[in-house]
Parts: sequence; structure tokens; C-alpha cells
Amino acid sequence: MNETTQTQSTPSDPPGGTFDPYQPRSPEFRAAADALRGLRQDLFHDVFAYRPLPRMGVDGPVTRRLPGRLQGYAAWTPHALITAAALLAMLIAANNSVHGAGLNFFLGLLALTPILLTLVRPVAAFWLSMVATPMAAFLTSEWFGEWPWRPGAFACQLAVLTIVAIRTRPRTAAWMWVLTGVYGLAAESVGGQVSGSNTMELLFLSAIALLAVTVWHIRREARQEVTAQQTVTQHERSRRTLLEERTTIARELHDVVAHHMSVVAIQAEAAPYRVENPPPELEKAFATIRENAVAALTELRRVLGVVRAEDYEAPDAPQPTLADLDGLLANVREAGLSVDKAITGAIRELPQGVELSAYRIVQEALSNTLRHAPGAGARVEVSYVLGGLGLRIVNGPTPNPSLVKPSPGAGHGITGMRERVTMLNGEMTAGRTDEGGYEVAVFLPVAAASEGEA
Repeated sequence: MNETTQTQSTPSDPPGGTFDPYQPRSPEFRAAADALRGLRQDLFHDVFAYRPLPRMGVDGPVTRRLPGRLQGYAAWTPHALITAAALLAMLIAANNSVHGAGLNFFLGLLALTPILLTLVRPVAAFWLSMVATPMAAFLTSEWFGEWPWRPGAFACQLAVLTIVAIRTRPRTAAWMWVLTGVYGLAAESVGGQVSGSNTMELLFLSAIALLAVTVWHIRREARQEVTAQQTVTQHERSRRTLLEERTTIARELHDVVAHHMSVVAIQAEAAPYRVENPPPELEKAFATIRENAVAALTELRRVLGVVRAEDYEAPDAPQPTLADLDGLLANVREAGLSVDKAITGAIRELPQGVELSAYRIVQEALSNTLRHAPGAGARVEVSYVLGGLGLRIVNGPTPNPSLVKPSPGAGHGITGMRERVTMLNGEMTAGRTDEGGYEVAVFLPVAAASEGEA
């Protein structure tokens, strides 16, 4: 009979049954370990890392209005402010009649150097300020003033804490504030023979400064996050708009292409009956043409089903062409838009896709005029030129912009017009005119009849 021995684990042992003295045993222990790790990372890792202060951006509401040379000077504003703070701390440290000129100058350097060092090495500047503070106190030990922060050291430490907090992050500034308090309380405990203590004053003023800097950090990060989100949203909106316009164009062109393919199929089916005793080869050729036309029409409808929205309804009437332009102009005139039309060149029949795109471009341009320039007049120019069709839709400025507010649009108009022009390998320009209106100019290339027959 085999006997088995069971081992019992104490409540303090881990589930595996073995005790690891280095394993965190409580949330407090882990919190303390994380805090020490943060302290080491913020104030001891890469203490002497070279981090020069960048120049300030000149795209603000004030700096952007400055001339070019003044904008260049304004970019150095942070450096000038830090230098001014360093000189002020130096004057405070050296302005003491008790000491000689040489000692005052050295005390001024002890206050000046840490602040200037924040321009290139912010963390090292804090440690240098912590070293310079007891040096200044030791050199002026015979002077019974505020302890342990002499006037120059007080101004230097306050400036360094504020500048380093701006240049780093709130956690680093919090660690610096804590170490400043620890040093001040420790110095007070060993300097009991000196009357007066200003550690609490320094901690209070620096806490207010660090709180203001923290709020500034939070607002800046929130603003950057909002800007990034707006950029992504704008990109997605533009992408969605582009896809919607392409879907609309595909729906409309379906009717055009389907009409032509249906005509081909019908003519191919009726052609053998128009010839008396047609040869079998001809009947077979026309049958093949009809089968290919029907197959192409079926595939076209299948592709349209992919891009068609659920609520899309096929139009009852044929797609419009330039021949329907007068009806469009009559509708916009009834809506209150004064519009003129001018046609140049010999009017000729164009491919139905070109006719449809030209009609839609004019329609969208006039709709934009109604929305964005209410009360302004418009002019539509259609030019039948060699090699293509030219369109120009221009409107004047709003007569009373303070009385009549434009209606905001969805931003799809220009995108849709550009998509149609790009599909036909055309060219388009759109922009404001010198008179304050808006102009859309389009050229749609059309192959000559001889080229098409070739």
C-alpha cells in the first residue's frame, strides 16, 4: 500500500506553495514601488540629457499679425523671459550690503546659473539649484536672515521649479516639489540657531505656480487631443463624402450605360429580320452580340446593387442632359436666383455621360450659389469648342451679407463636381473672384467624330 504525503501551505504562501520574499504582498507595496520607479525615471535617469528649449510658434492670434522680422524675434520670447528671471534672481542674491562685492557676485552666479541651465538641461538645473542653496547658506552663515532659503536661493528655486514644470510633466514637478520640502524641513531641523524659516512660504508659492502649470498642461493636452480628433473626423468625413459622390455617379451612369446596352441588344436581335435570307454566320454573329450585351447589362446591374443604398429608388425619367438646362434655370429663377445663360459654338450632340455630368455640374454650382450667396446674380456659360465642352458658372457677391445669412452646406458640392470631371479626364478650377463672388470653370474633353469612328 502506497502512502501519499500532503504538504500544507501557510496562508501567506502564494498559490504555488513556495514563498518569494521579493513578490509584492500588498497594493500599498506596489504603489510605493511604482512611486520609487517614477522618481528614478523622472529625476535620476538621463539627468544631463540635452533638451534645448525650442522656439515659440508664431501662429498665435497676436504673433501672426506681426511683421516678418518681429515674428522672428517673437519666437525667442520664452528664452528672453527665462533670461530675465535669471538676471532678476541674480540681482536679488547680490543685493546685500553686508557682504563684499566678490561674495555678492558669487552668490548672484549661484542664483543665475541654475535658471539659465533650464534652457538646455532642465532636470540637471533642478539638482544644481538644490546644491547651490546650501552653498549660499554656508557662505552667509554669519548673516541671520531667512533660513534655509536665502533671498537669491528662494527666487532661484521658485523660478527653477516653475520652468522645469513647464518643460517636463506634472509628475516630475511634483517630485521636485516634494524633494524641495524634504530639504527645507531637514535644514530647519539642523539650523535651530537661526531665527526665521521660509520653507512653508516657498512651498506655498511653488505649489500655486505648479498648480497653474499643471492646469496649463492639461488644457494643452486636451486641445491637442481635440485637434487630432478633429483632423481624423475631417478625414473620415471627406472620405465618406467622396464615396457618397462616387456612389451617386455610379447610379446615374447606370441608367446611361444600361440604355445603350439595351439598345444594342434590341438592335442585334432585330437585325437578322431586316435582311432577306441572312446567312447563318450573320445570324450567329448578331446572336452573339445580343448575348454579350445582355450579359454586360446583367453584370452592370449586379455591380450597381453593391453601391446602391437601401432607400435608393431608380428614377422614372431618363437622366437629364444639356437639353434640359432651360428647365433647370427656370427652377432656380423661381427660387429667387437671377441667372443668365450664354451658349457659344455650334451646338452638337455629346456622349450622354458628358451631357449628364455637365448638367449636374451646373445644377450643383447654382445650388451652391443659392446656399452661400443668397441674393446674388449668376451666369452660366456653355461653350462647344473643338475637342470638348467648356462650362463656366460665376456668381456675384451677396448684396447685403449682414442682412441675409448664407445657409451652411454639407461640403459635398465641390467634391462631387471634381469627381465627375476627374472621371471624364477633364479639368476644373473653383475659387473666389476679384469682385467677391465665386467661379467654377470646367473643361470636359470629347473625342472628335473621326476619332470615335476610328
